[in-house]
Amino acid sequence: MDMNLNRTGRVGALCWVAAAPIFLIASLVTGLRWREPTYSWAIQNISDLGNAHCGMWDSSRLRYVCSPWHPLMNAATLATALLLAAGLLLTWRILGRGAVVRSAQTLLLLATGGYALAALYPADVDENLHVLGAFLIMGLGNVGLLLAGFAPGTTTLGRWRRITLTAGLVALVGTVLFFAQQGVGIGVGGMERVAVLPFPLWACCLGVLLAETATNRARSPNPTHHDSMIDGR
Repeated sequence: MDMNLNRTGRVGALCWVAAAPIFLIASLVTGLRWREPTYSWAIQNISDLGNAHCGMWDSSRLRYVCSPWHPLMNAATLATALLLAAGLLLTWRILGRGAVVRSAQTLLLLATGGYALAALYPADVDENLHVLGAFLIMGLGNVGLLLAGFAPGTTTLGRWRRITLTAGLVALVGTVLFFAQQGVGIGVGGMERVAVLPFPLWACCLGVLLAETATNRARSPNPTHHDSMIDGR
């Protein structure tokens, strides 16, 4: 396995670590600013937090939406997109080679574009582009996440197959149930989070693992032997 985490790779790992907390904290703060009605994590969509106007929304699940701090949510979502994309690009070679790894990385990179579209085009501003963003995140992105779980064990990405496969399976199940409008005890809004959050949470975990592995490697009293163990030589 190629686990030479240089300065560029470290920056990429840190970008991944930062993305999920920014998104989650902004979601919490923005949701808490709702008044009459209060924000429901089970009923409301994530997109409701970023809607720019107050009013009735979504004919399929009609509800009143009014998010006074929507600029915070949209700015945080855009920051999440940029951090996830930077993390992918800066760790591109480190994660491994081969068709499976590159296909997974490409699909995940497209998903980061989905976050950007969702942030720049709130659902009540341009619903078509917003829906396209959602498709990139929950459709292509989650397929890419599951595909990443099948990376060869000889690659850096393949070292964390279990966590990656788990994240991909949870995300795809959440996606299917969300589009089927099945809340399964946590509400449709809760199910959307099951579909959307695995990617940034997985990236955060992977960023920590990459940084930790590189730190342990640097502290090894016998770097050559440690490298051989990691690279399977």
